[in-house]
Amino acid sequence: MCTGRHSVGGVIVLSRFQVGLADTESFVESAQAAVAVLAQRTGFRTADLARNLDEPTLWTITTRWRDVGSYRRALTGYESKVAVVPLLSRAIDEPSAYEDNDILSTFPEPAP
Repeated sequence: MCTGRHSVGGVIVLSRFQVGLADTESFVESAQAAVAVLAQRTGFRTADLARNLDEPTLWTITTRWRDVGSYRRALTGYESKVAVVPLLSRAIDEPSAYEDNDILSTFPEPAP
């Protein structure tokens, strides 16, 4: 059980993709273009593009945002509709937005 104060520290958006090996290069290019657009949006904090070590066709784009409104507004506008929305339409259909509660900071520090 976790104890302590939980304060929302933002939003984490985790989008997973199944990408055929033949499509890897074009997927990475599309992901980089989408992240470049998102990075210009208000409230954007960080982004990571990663490939699964055990399943080379499984990829994730993880972004962090100031709040859920920032993320949702980032998906509007012409640039997002051209670069971000088509990419996200390829994501595995599952919930992707999570509260960043910084839960780990509520555990006691380990003894030295």
